[in-house]
Amino acid sequence: MTNLNQPLGGNEMPRFGGPATMMRLPAADSAAGLDACFVGIPMDIGTSNRPGTRLGPRQIRDESRMLRPYNMATGAAPFEHLQVADIGDVAINTFDLRDSVRRIEAHYDTVLATGALPLTLGGDHTLTWPILRAMRKIHGPVALIHVDAHADINEHMFGETVAHGCPFRRAWEDDCLLNEHVFQIGLRGTGYSPDDFDWGRQQGWTVIQAEEIWYKSLAPLMERVRAAIGDRPVYLSFDIDSLDPAFAPGTGTVEPGGLSTWQALEIVRGCAGLNLVGCDLVEVSPPFDPSGNTALIGANLLYEMLCVLPGVPQTNDRKD
Repeated sequence: MTNLNQPLGGNEMPRFGGPATMMRLPAADSAAGLDACFVGIPMDIGTSNRPGTRLGPRQIRDESRMLRPYNMATGAAPFEHLQVADIGDVAINTFDLRDSVRRIEAHYDTVLATGALPLTLGGDHTLTWPILRAMRKIHGPVALIHVDAHADINEHMFGETVAHGCPFRRAWEDDCLLNEHVFQIGLRGTGYSPDDFDWGRQQGWTVIQAEEIWYKSLAPLMERVRAAIGDRPVYLSFDIDSLDPAFAPGTGTVEPGGLSTWQALEIVRGCAGLNLVGCDLVEVSPPFDPSGNTALIGANLLYEMLCVLPGVPQTNDRKD
C-alpha cells in the first residue's frame, strides 16, 4: 500500500516551526501522483478596493499550522484516503492581469491532466475564471456553488472585462457553467440596480441573498443543493467576504450582515457526496487581518473542503 502523506504533527515539531506549507504537508514539484493538492495564487492585481490578497496564500498556510488531520465533527480522515501535498504557487505576472489569467489557466491544465483535485488558496477572485476555463476542457460545463457577498457578474469594471468583479460573467460567456445548477449564496449589500443580483437569476441561476438565511441553519439548503446537482461535476468557490466582517475583517470589500462561521461550515460540509472537481478560497487580505483570524478561518475552510472530496468517508454522518 502506498504511504500517504501526513501533516507534520504538533508533537513532532512545535506548531510555530516546520515547513511553511499548507498544514505542514510535504511540498511537491507537481500534482503528479496526487489525489488532491493545495496550490496558491498570490494575486491582487484584479482587486478594485483594498489590496493585499497577494499575501493571502502565504498567511493561510501559516495559520494552517494548528490544523490536525482528523475532523472531529464529521469523522472525515482525508489523509487516510487521499495522497495530498502542497504544490506551491502559480507564477503570476505581477504587472499584467491578462497574462496572469493565461498563466493560471495553463498551470491548471497541467494540474488537471494528472487527475489531482486542486484546492486553491487565493488570491483575488479573478482567478476562478481561468480555473473554470481549465475545468471545462476536462469536465465540460460544471455546476457551481459560489459563496460570496457579491455576485461577481459585472460586464466590466472601469472599462476592463478582467477583474475580480467579473469572473462569473466571463465563465458564463465561455460556456463553463451548467446554468440550472449554479447556486450563489450570501449575496448582500448595496448595488447599482436590481440587475446586480437578478442577472444571474435571468440565466437560470439560484441566488440566495444573505437576508434570506439570517438566523438559519444552512443544512436544509445544502440538502436542496445536493439534490439539484446530483452527480454532475461541481466546483466550489468560496469568497471569505461572504462571512460577516465580525468574523472575517481581513478582506478587501467587506459587507455587513454576512454569514457566520458555523453557516460557512454547514455549506462546505454540506458538499459531502457531491462530485467535487475543485475548490477555492479567495480574497483573504492579511494587511487588514491583524489578529490572523480571517486567514485562520480560510485555512479551516480549505481543510473542510479536503474532507468532503470524493473518496473521503464521513464516518460520523448523522441523519437519524
